[in-house]
Amino acid sequence: MSMYYTNRLLIVFLFCFYLASINIARAQENLTGFWQPQMAINYNVNPTYSHNFSIAQRIFIYEDEEVTLNTRQLDFAHFSRLKTRDNQSVGLGVQYRFRNLFNKDSENELRFTQQFNITNKPRNIRFGHRLRSEQRVTRTRTIHRFRYRYALDFPLQGEQLDIGESYFIGTAESLLSIANTNLPQYDQRFTLHLGWLLNRYAKLQTGLEYRLEDYTQETEHLIFLLSSLIISL
Repeated sequence: MSMYYTNRLLIVFLFCFYLASINIARAQENLTGFWQPQMAINYNVNPTYSHNFSIAQRIFIYEDEEVTLNTRQLDFAHFSRLKTRDNQSVGLGVQYRFRNLFNKDSENELRFTQQFNITNKPRNIRFGHRLRSEQRVTRTRTIHRFRYRYALDFPLQGEQLDIGESYFIGTAESLLSIANTNLPQYDQRFTLHLGWLLNRYAKLQTGLEYRLEDYTQETEHLIFLLSSLIISL
């Protein structure tokens, strides 16, 4: 696939984020901003089976129309992935979220995840479809969530990613959450990442994510500043 087509895709995703930013600007009274740094370690047991361990912190940077800097939560997660074909995989994950440490009125959460992923790479652009189901367990309730994500990624220099070069990731994800005590909640997320392959073992990523939460009832607008260090062993 030509660099001309690659650049057009990048322009399309940037334009979508521009439209999202206009929507955010119109809804500042219902806007929350976060910074979310993360560190992840990938470990390949063999060519078909791998583990991922991660730790992430979520920090308020804009809340109630004020700039702030307060930790909301701390997440520890593990994910196992098994390739069933060259372009398909299934996975299982577990995550624990600490919130009560930072807000006594909030509950900690235990989360279980099941995943199916399929990718297609005609040339230098990889397209991905991901289906996930989750069970979010707290002391007072269990939420069942279903997610579909469409993603694409490609190098920004040349046809393949080499050490020292950058790459782009764009995703769009739809979510449905169901719980006994609540009406169904529908969310939408759009994410842009720029990354750099630092060496054969490490990647550095930075990005933006816009979330439109509960958009059929009481809509909330969330914006995330993302930063990640990814180590592959």
